[in-house]
Amino acid sequence: MGTMINFQRPDGQAASGYLAEPANPAGAPGIVVIQEWWGLNDQIRGVADRLAQAGYRALVPDLYRGQRTVEAEEAHHLMTGLNFSDAASQDIRGAVLHLKHGGNISPKVGITGFCMGGALTLLGLCASPEADAGVVWYGCPPLEYIDATKIKAPLLGHWATQDEFFPIATIDALEAKLGEAGVNFEFHRYLAHHAFANETAVGPGRIAATQFDPVWAERAWDRTFGFFGKWL
Repeated sequence: MGTMINFQRPDGQAASGYLAEPANPAGAPGIVVIQEWWGLNDQIRGVADRLAQAGYRALVPDLYRGQRTVEAEEAHHLMTGLNFSDAASQDIRGAVLHLKHGGNISPKVGITGFCMGGALTLLGLCASPEADAGVVWYGCPPLEYIDATKIKAPLLGHWATQDEFFPIATIDALEAKLGEAGVNFEFHRYLAHHAFANETAVGPGRIAATQFDPVWAERAWDRTFGFFGKWL
């Protein structure tokens, strides 16, 4: 459904990503989709395809520059090697600007991401004043890296109360920080484990402490489409 494209970062360097488009892409709103720590794999391409089917131009920046893995140890290595500040301010903002300026009309553009991509969604919103909305799925950077005063777009968050990677107490502190800064946000908590919306987090091959939950995933997606429908 989609295709690999090149786009320009604000610093002038080239970046690439997977772009999925709806049947009528002209003037369609855009959504930048940010990968989990696995890289630009089939699962995250499927998220972009799902958004395209709903009428959005969805662009997944290739933050690992072509690398991806199914091994947790290698994924952790790739993630720790990633410059989060550069990814947020250059790759993600560049993807936002690419979708914004892809035609005569300047459409609205949102950001969404999962796990590592959820953390980068928050950082991307801080670094991309052009973004119009953001949806975070169970991922948060250390709170000291978030300048909440720079988040001007409305924000929706999906969090798992049994998340062992991003403890729910951290999300309470994040709420307080966003509230103090006057951010327009709405958080939902689900009685679920990390990666509850990742349909590949099932069976013996999944990482311990992750578990797909189709019921909660569908509920979260319903809220996400309603949110993006309102703001984009």
